[in-house]
This record gives sequence, structure tokens and C-alpha cells, in this order.
Amino acid sequence: MSYLHFNNVSITSISAAIPKRIINNKDYTHFMSEEEVKTVIKMTGIEQRRFADDKMCSSDLCYQAAIKLFNETDIDKNDIDVLLFVSQTPDYRTPPTSMMLADKLGLKEDLGAFDINLGCSGFIYGLQIAFLYASQPTINKVLLLNGETKSKVYSTKDKATSLLFGDAGSACIIEKSSFFNPTTFSMNSKGSGYKYIIMPGGGYRNPSSILTLQEKVYEDGSIRSDEQGYMDGEAVFNFTITDVPKDIKKTLEEAGMSWDDINFFVPHQANKFITNHIAKKFRIPEDKVLYSIEKYGNTSSVSIPLTLVDHFQNTIIDENVIVLLSGFGVGLSWGTAITNLYGCKMCGLVEV
Repeated sequence: MSYLHFNNVSITSISAAIPKRIINNKDYTHFMSEEEVKTVIKMTGIEQRRFADDKMCSSDLCYQAAIKLFNETDIDKNDIDVLLFVSQTPDYRTPPTSMMLADKLGLKEDLGAFDINLGCSGFIYGLQIAFLYASQPTINKVLLLNGETKSKVYSTKDKATSLLFGDAGSACIIEKSSFFNPTTFSMNSKGSGYKYIIMPGGGYRNPSSILTLQEKVYEDGSIRSDEQGYMDGEAVFNFTITDVPKDIKKTLEEAGMSWDDINFFVPHQANKFITNHIAKKFRIPEDKVLYSIEKYGNTSSVSIPLTLVDHFQNTIIDENVIVLLSGFGVGLSWGTAITNLYGCKMCGLVEV
């Protein structure tokens, strides 16, 4: 694992956007039985999700989140020197969505902008890159945008994934801190598990064709094409309950902290059974674990900032709030971050 340490950088504002369309999982019985649906809801904790319409992309959700952030803060757009866009559902294969967003948001033309192709660990990876840039003397502010429309890439007839994913976007400003903020990041990957969460067709290894677009029926009765996402639930579960807790423990040690120093544990919102398992393993009190999964489902890299906004929205944090953030998923990849949210403006949640 790789560690990064910072003392002079903070997250100073966060906003999030969700589509207006609500999907109630209990009504999702057109392909699965009522009993199967109840079992999935009980196991995952996901009761509702938000779905984008056919014309809405990840960039639209990030744009609205950024506009909300600009409207509720006194940020000068000219102070934004870097824009990072984290997503696995960009608008196009090329050009990068980040550059289109920079133009649409009216940011200056000479800022740095690039896309980061990463899923459920993407907020942790994107955040540490933002901290790296913001720590430089020549950089004022970094705008980190996370957006996903996973509803567009998973089959509604796949029993392993059809009740899991939702759509959302978020925006964060990262800049030099006005207070001493010891922050620790850990980043990890295990490429041997790349097949556990994959969309096997439609890329450049297996280009789009009649065969990749053709639906196939699998042993469990699931139906999906090679251009729709696949997840090996058992393998991902085993990875999450073994590798992720080890990383959390070692990151706390690296930061010289214990759970007594942490105000809130904010995990990626993948599956409540998994998160509860991790929380019980560390004996974390229930009121220290933040959840939003029951309302929004698994929103991939957006889930951590969305959960923070959902919990703290419309407030400025005026006391020390030390959070441990944990993201894990596709790659396989995972990461942990420990930082103080003191002074952070938590904007309202906007529906699009």
C-alpha cells in the first residue's frame, strides 16, 4: 500500500446532485420474484435509488452539483486551477468530459483538466490527487467532480446487480487549509481481480459487435449482454471483508490514531451487510457510521460525498469532525482517507 500525508490542505465545500426519478426496489418484481426482491433489500439495505433519464449524463449531474456549490459559497471561479472528473460513465469515449465541464461551468481556459477512469474507490483516489495539486504553491483551488449513471450500464435482468446501482453527481473544492489538518491517504490495487467487476465488451479489447450486444442467459437466470456490467458478488464480498479492514487498521496506525479519534466512519455505500460487518469488526458505534444507501443505492465513486452532503447538508462545520473515508471496488482497488472537515461548507442536495 502507498501512503500520502498532508498537513495544509482541506476540503472546504461539498455539494451533490441526484436525479428526480425515484426507483422503489420493492416494486422491482417484473423480473425477480417478490421474495427475491425482499431478500436483496434485507441484505443490501437498498430500498430506493435515483435514475437519470435517457438524455441525462454524469456530466449533467456534476454540472448541477457545481452550480449549487458556486451559488452557496463565495468561490471565485478564476481561483480554480485544476478540474478533476472521476467517472466510468463519461459523455463520450473521447474527448475528456472534464474539459467539456470546465467550459460549460465558465472556468478559465488555462486550467488543468483531466478524467479519472475509476469506480467505487474513485473518490479516495481523486481526493488524494486533488490534495497533491492543492499543496503546490502555484495552485489555488481544485474542483473535484464525481459523477455516475450506472443505471445505464447494468442489465435490469441481472439478479446480481439490477437492484444495486443508482445515479448521482458531486462537487468538492479542495484548497490550502486555514488550520493545521493532518491528513493521511492509503491507496491499493489488486489487478488479479480485474474480472470480478467488468464490462467485457464494447472496449478496444473486444470492440462492439452484434455478438457483444446480444443478450445471453446465465445459469442463475440472469440476462445481460457483454456490454453491460458484470459483478462476481462472492469474490467482491470476500475481497471487501478481508483487504479493506486490513487497510483501515494500517491507515489508522500510519496516522497515529485510533477509533476514539474518529468522529464518523463514511464507507462507500456498496452493501449494508458488508459495511455492518466492517463496523462490527472494529466495534464502531452505530451512530459513528454514516449511511445513505437506503435512499440512493450504490452510486459508485459518488457515494461518499453524497453521504456526507446527505448527513450534513446546509451547514458549515464549525468544530473538529475527523472522518475516516473508505472506498473499494472495481480494479480491484481500494483506499482509505483520514481528514478533518472543520470549516467545510456542506451545501444542499439538488434534484435534477
